[in-house]
Amino acid sequence: MTEWTSGAMGDQSGKMAIVTGATSGIGLVAAEALAAHGAEVIMAVRDTARGEAAAASILTRHPGAKLRVCALDLASLASVRAFAEREGELPHIDILLNNAGLGMQPVREVTVDGFERQFATNHLGHFALTGLLLTTLLRAPAPRVVTISSIAHNRGKMNWDDLQYEHGYTGRAAYGQSKLANLMFAQELAARADAAGSKLASIAAHPGVASTGFVKATKIPGFQQKIGEFLIGVLGQSAEKGALPGLYAATMPDARNGQYWGPDGFMEVRGTPRLAKVAAHAAQREDWARLWAVSEGLTRVSYTL
Repeated sequence: MTEWTSGAMGDQSGKMAIVTGATSGIGLVAAEALAAHGAEVIMAVRDTARGEAAAASILTRHPGAKLRVCALDLASLASVRAFAEREGELPHIDILLNNAGLGMQPVREVTVDGFERQFATNHLGHFALTGLLLTTLLRAPAPRVVTISSIAHNRGKMNWDDLQYEHGYTGRAAYGQSKLANLMFAQELAARADAAGSKLASIAAHPGVASTGFVKATKIPGFQQKIGEFLIGVLGQSAEKGALPGLYAATMPDARNGQYWGPDGFMEVRGTPRLAKVAAHAAQREDWARLWAVSEGLTRVSYTL
């Protein structure tokens, strides 16, 4: 594929988009790109002060942008429900970009709901959010749910006997599991939408290796952060480039239900958007269904398609 930029996404006027984790990194880039092309964008963020600052920065470059900052803490099911109750009153939601993510945490942390924080933030929060907004999504002519996974899904493993990693925790393993869960969730939602004859499209994407401030947020020691940031700077790509697969999945006509988009370069680390490779262990429908059932039980959110 020739190089694709967000300028090619076309007019998004009349569309309502929600971008989680829009204060920085690829979430901020995606929110700006969608708003610049006419969409009304809800920036769903944990820290509303940072969110307002991010929105203000977008408005300096795009004075006519339609932006709204709303509080959403994906690590709290109460916060997810409160957000969904507010935004569920919208006439429609055309794009839900499940972007927010928590990086590899060296020490295991537990959320207010008792879940391991990476699994809760990266997967369970987005699972609950999508389900609670489903009715509003289905009021749109061609709704899309885009869930951001990672090349880390390749080494991820579902620790079925201990999904919360109460034993043998490592940040690397818990993160890999959460990003594998993102991809499996997107695929199962796509399969269910297809089986129901629904107009909903569930598409996964990943940014490759992008410079987003992600390493700094991992809470690893400072010298390791510097090494990580250096390697990303040398081998990876900018946040602007990293946001492109998700934007492609959210807006382009040839991005279809059940697909997975990522960069086209070596090992999908960098490049322009193309269909990405799904690891064999992430392509098992029985595992998708098992994760879905577990997620419904943990979040108490059920889907009706």
